[in-house]
Amino acid sequence: MSHFTITKPSPSFWRASFSNPPVNVFSVQTILDLRELVDAAERDSDLTVLLFESANPEYFCAHWDLADDLSGLAGDPPTPTGQQAFVDVLIRLSKLPVITVSSIRGRARGAGSEFVLATDIRFASRERATIGQFEMTTGVAPGGGGVSRLPRLVGRARALEILAGADDFDADLAALYGYVNRSIPDAELDRFVTAFAQRVAGTDRGAIAELKSWVNATTLPEDEEFGPQSDAFFSRVAGPRVSGWISRAFEQGLQQPGDLEENLGARGFDV
Repeated sequence: MSHFTITKPSPSFWRASFSNPPVNVFSVQTILDLRELVDAAERDSDLTVLLFESANPEYFCAHWDLADDLSGLAGDPPTPTGQQAFVDVLIRLSKLPVITVSSIRGRARGAGSEFVLATDIRFASRERATIGQFEMTTGVAPGGGGVSRLPRLVGRARALEILAGADDFDADLAALYGYVNRSIPDAELDRFVTAFAQRVAGTDRGAIAELKSWVNATTLPEDEEFGPQSDAFFSRVAGPRVSGWISRAFEQGLQQPGDLEENLGARGFDV
């Protein structure tokens, strides 16, 4: 895998560290790597907890790579869920028969936010985590599942605030809304998350699978919800408003460390 480094503290506990410099954007290669990881997690009968973290303390996952598209997957066979590749791998991630945890340090926006929303549990660094769905600043609603997952976590009004306002949320406010489980002081984050993961790792895989199947039945969106959102997203991305925003944003430093990426929630409407 190019973008994930996997370590296994024990047979039942895996850590996946994401790295795609300079700002950890999600790309076609990330999809391919995540597919491989999900395949491995489905097959391994010992695994009970999978922890995601970032090798870059400033960027957990900045957003989708706006210089990339899904054309690199055009020759692939149909996905297992029938959805487009990004949505497909997130659906499969959400339904893994193991507990998935995101330890968020740095920025997680757009596709990065949708990725952590597809994991079961989210812990965020109080001082260093930023999370949000900035897509509406470009003129398009999110297309990777955030529109369906957020209302089930935070409620209708707060989901509309997050999605339509397209602003950044710090860890404390995200925890208050239910966007993340907890805001944890940065100095304590790694110890807390590791202890939680090790606790879950001691649980029987079959029991975890049963637990998740019952919780999933009442909390996960139906797969059919995602298709229209994804179709609308790609239709608008192909239009002049969104493509113009992307061109201007790259001129102003998009996908490079600096003011725009650091403050995308505040600056997005001004690009």
